[in-house]
Amino acid sequence: MTQSTGLGAQAGTAQIGVTGLAVMGRNLARNLARHGYTVAVHNRSVARTRSLVAQAGDEGVFVPCESLAQFVASLERPRKVVVMVKAGAPTDAVIDELTPLLEEGDIVVDAGNAHYPDTVRREAALRELGLRFVGAGVSGGEEGALHGPSIMPGGTCEAYEVLGPILEDIAAKVDGVPCCAYVGPDGAGHFVKMVHNGIEYADMQLIGEAYDLLRQGLGASAGEIGEVFARWNTGDLESFLIEITADVLSHVDAETGAAFVDVVADQAEQKGTGRWTVHSGLDLGVPITAIAEATFARALSGATAGRQAARAALPAHAPAWQVADRDAFVEDVRQALYASKVVAYSQGFDQIAAASAEHGWGIDRGAMARIWRGGCIIRARFLDRITQAYERDTDLPLLLADPYFTDAVASGLAAWRRVVAAAATHGVPTPAFSSALAYYDAVRAPRLPAALIQAQRDYFGAHTYHRTDKDGAYHTDWSGDRTESNA
Repeated sequence: MTQSTGLGAQAGTAQIGVTGLAVMGRNLARNLARHGYTVAVHNRSVARTRSLVAQAGDEGVFVPCESLAQFVASLERPRKVVVMVKAGAPTDAVIDELTPLLEEGDIVVDAGNAHYPDTVRREAALRELGLRFVGAGVSGGEEGALHGPSIMPGGTCEAYEVLGPILEDIAAKVDGVPCCAYVGPDGAGHFVKMVHNGIEYADMQLIGEAYDLLRQGLGASAGEIGEVFARWNTGDLESFLIEITADVLSHVDAETGAAFVDVVADQAEQKGTGRWTVHSGLDLGVPITAIAEATFARALSGATAGRQAARAALPAHAPAWQVADRDAFVEDVRQALYASKVVAYSQGFDQIAAASAEHGWGIDRGAMARIWRGGCIIRARFLDRITQAYERDTDLPLLLADPYFTDAVASGLAAWRRVVAAAATHGVPTPAFSSALAYYDAVRAPRLPAALIQAQRDYFGAHTYHRTDKDGAYHTDWSGDRTESNA
């Protein structure tokens, strides 16, 4: 089974190889073949390899291989191996099996959803063996993998010089520009992909809250709200997620005749990237509150026993919702959604900046916004605005401080406050809307109650504090005569 699909490829002539042929790996291999590359393909289960060649063999040149040894032997040097298996131990197992078969200068690409510390570890280990390791975030799901994803590769510049032209070729294109760019050393690519997923969590939660507000505030049907989202997708909110939301809400369940969204259990699952993003935000000291609330909202949705107990015991004490002007309410929710989305993206880009500084990655945030414009799940019109903001100021300390976003959020601020206040009054949970607004008010506040917290910490733990009127750290003798001393 080491021969090609009948199109003439011989062992040793494949330009790139993909091992791991589940949906993402299969579609990525097809994408490569469709772009004219001779692709070696391998899977632990040979049946998947045969299935790919049988079903997609007319799309390009494949070199199907039964073993990893055959797979490696089929590749031209320097070998370029894309690993598309489950993150964690399965990825380590494949790499451990591959490395003895490879030679100095060969490139191993992990294109799965790896946790970036694993990528840092793997890159260092393979570098010691003379191999080049690339951790590449790939976004766009199975359709993106096939038709053009957003690709976020991290590793050495030398590895990207060899691999980059291929990745840019198969990536999505917006205005002729590939949605792929070198991110930075070792784990930078997978870190950026992790933050992308965290922003995705926030974006989806915010859209869900907007849907819930329209449903409860207006008593509108799913189909009617779908029409609202379709209209929103023609303006500033234009994005892949808004587009598919309109489609989902208009879908009718074939079995029951009910709105499809009404027959789906209200328990959102997650694969871990949101949790990783929140953990990283805490470690870096970056307040990614909208992302965190979205992640916790998914966890709460799955806490079925607690939710059932709460429904039986906890009163709402909330009035019935009476919306006097439906169009005005819809517009308020739209503006609140846009402002909240801007906050979530701003927090994500702040997190990227903090990690880049800590690890010395040198990540270009404008480039990251540019490669997210197509192919990926969070692709949206206003990513162009983010790119432009970082082009104006590459060291922009806060995306919200860019003039465009300052004006955009300010114009919707009154609506945003009305929506959050109305939600609280009527007992509708809006954790992401509310936390985004709280972040906005906190980051712009001239003074925060953290002064009191720091005084409390000094009181019970002698943790010291800083003063506003002079330099240095101080401690007050709270249990004694309350004199202040320089710490």
